[in-house]
Amino acid sequence: MTAVEHSPHADHAHAHADGCGHVAVPHGDHTDYAHDGHLHRAHDGHWDECGTSEHVACDGHDHTHGEGCGHVAVPHDGHVDYVHDGHRHAAHDGHYDDH
Repeated sequence: MTAVEHSPHADHAHAHADGCGHVAVPHGDHTDYAHDGHLHRAHDGHWDECGTSEHVACDGHDHTHGEGCGHVAVPHDGHVDYVHDGHRHAAHDGHYDDH
C-alpha cells in the first residue's frame, strides 16, 4: 500500500458516515469521503485530506475510464478518479495510477 500523507482538514464540522450524502470510497485500511473536490478520511478525532505521497502505476489495466464506464467518478484535486476494484484510478501519462 502507498503511504498516505497526514494533512488535517481545518474547520471541518461535517461528520462523514454511511448515509451522510457523500460518496464513500474504500482506500486501503480506511474509507475516504468525496467532499468539495477532495477526499476526507477520519484520523485521530479529526478529518484529513487523503492522498498518496508516491506515484503508483496500475499495471495491466485494460479498461478505459470515462463518462458512462460504469465506475463511480470522484472529483479529486483538479482531476477525476474512478473507483475500481477497491481503489481509485486516475489517468496519468497514458496509464492509470492507483490512488
